[in-house]
Amino acid sequence: MKICVLIKQVCSEDSSLVLNDDKLSLDKDALNLVTNEPDIYALEEALQLKEKTNGEVVVCTFGPESSRQVIKDALAKGADRGAFISNENNNLTPLFIAKQIADKIKNENFNLILSGLQSNDNGFSQIGLLVAELLNTSHASLVM
Repeated sequence: MKICVLIKQVCSEDSSLVLNDDKLSLDKDALNLVTNEPDIYALEEALQLKEKTNGEVVVCTFGPESSRQVIKDALAKGADRGAFISNENNNLTPLFIAKQIADKIKNENFNLILSGLQSNDNGFSQIGLLVAELLNTSHASLVM
């Protein structure tokens, strides 16, 4: 079984919010960035399925360069490969993001797409479902 886990980097709940000099935007360097907690559950489930089916787990993230860290963390936990889609723009629709991800992974022929319930920042709860629909494959979210 070939499984894709959508995983996102978000600010930790204990991050200090420091304003830039313009007093309108956040100082991104002051944020403590971590893997989105619901996505960690999806990764753990994928790793358990991998053991049972002798499968492969590929994690995929969409975001700024710093997001590569969530791939490294997932690889350390047992994921086989990672796919990074670079994006610095924060004001994107779930459908746009899903199309970008689907385009990147379409040739992988995944049997299953797993995602957490929602991200702790935007909370769209749609991207995993949209990616699976665009790829015409199975999906599970709210993985616990």
